Amino acid sequence: MEGQEANQEKSLILADKLFHLKHPDVSDIDKIRFREEVLDAVKSDDMAPLFENLVANGVLEMDPKLLESMREKNAEELKKNDEKVADAEENLGESEVREAHLAKSLFFIRISDKEKALEQLKVTEGKTVAVGQKMDLVFYTLQMGFFTMDFDLISKSIDKAKNLFDEGGDWERKNRLKVYEGLFCMSTRNFKKAADLFLDSISTFTTYELLSYDTFIFYTVLTSIISLDRVSLKQKVIDAPEILTVLGKIPHLSDFMNSLYDCQYKSFFIAFAGLTEQIKLDRYLHPHFRYYMREVRTVVYSQFLESYKSVTMEAMATAFGVTVEFIDLELSRFIAAGKLHCKIDKVAGVLETNRPDAKNALYQATIKQGDFLLNRIQKLSRVIDL
Repeated sequence: MEGQEANQEKSLILADKLFHLKHPDVSDIDKIRFREEVLDAVKSDDMAPLFENLVANGVLEMDPKLLESMREKNAEELKKNDEKVADAEENLGESEVREAHLAKSLFFIRISDKEKALEQLKVTEGKTVAVGQKMDLVFYTLQMGFFTMDFDLISKSIDKAKNLFDEGGDWERKNRLKVYEGLFCMSTRNFKKAADLFLDSISTFTTYELLSYDTFIFYTVLTSIISLDRVSLKQKVIDAPEILTVLGKIPHLSDFMNSLYDCQYKSFFIAFAGLTEQIKLDRYLHPHFRYYMREVRTVVYSQFLESYKSVTMEAMATAFGVTVEFIDLELSRFIAAGKLHCKIDKVAGVLETNRPDAKNALYQATIKQGDFLLNRIQKLSRVIDL
């Protein structure tokens, strides 16, 4: 997806290209192009530490002259940064000292030396007083975390940011943090929380350094489909003007969302098939591809069965534009996994729903808890002299 890629952090654009370079479903011709683009990016920012890592992992071929040239440039720039820090500490004020340390931090981030960057960011934080500036340092750390998909670092940084907001902080940075946290939740399969955070950020989105607005809407719709009930989906997603303005730019997404709500299941499956390639080739969604596919099918099958006490397999297969054998195999798996509340009458070719009654379930739970409480009271009465 295109969009505001020009504003996106170069390291995150590079991370996407590295992901595609290693992906088995990407064609060899595209991989040649991605390899050239990755090498150009490494050269342009003299990323010697990253180049060594990519060579060690067989992504790029070793070029001793290039590596030596990048190391020399890094050493020269590091020397200049050290001189600026020393000069600021001797002759200038606290603000200039902080700026010199920040420049050194950004240098390590640019060449992708993660360990030294994190150390230098800690030093810079020690020289920082304003909460807003401390938050900016956390955002730099989060970007490094997303570049390497270091979820431990991301989680700790988000917690740190929330603690900083307790001390104060502007709304713009708070809203940006929601997108960072939403992306983290989506990457760790917490789609419900991701959807809530993304929906909260739609009207105030400014996090272009992390991802484009088109991609943000793409993630918002995908996470909402499997997280929200039908009424909420209509109110927060389908009728949202911010989503409607972008929807047409993303292939298959409009049909995917609207056909589900309109119960056009055949169209939904066609649109869903078109989206699978985008999901599979997305760096954040790829690890959850199979899980997401199952969850979407659970939502759509449940919605279809909600309208019936019983329905023939043939009618359901026709509605989805698939064969009876496919529906039989699909539903068998979901019923066995406890995802669907129905049973298959294979002889009659009929599906009978047996949805749990919410009131009855609450009644049974109350009775069970009451029995447990009475048992505890009886045990206590034996010990305590009433």
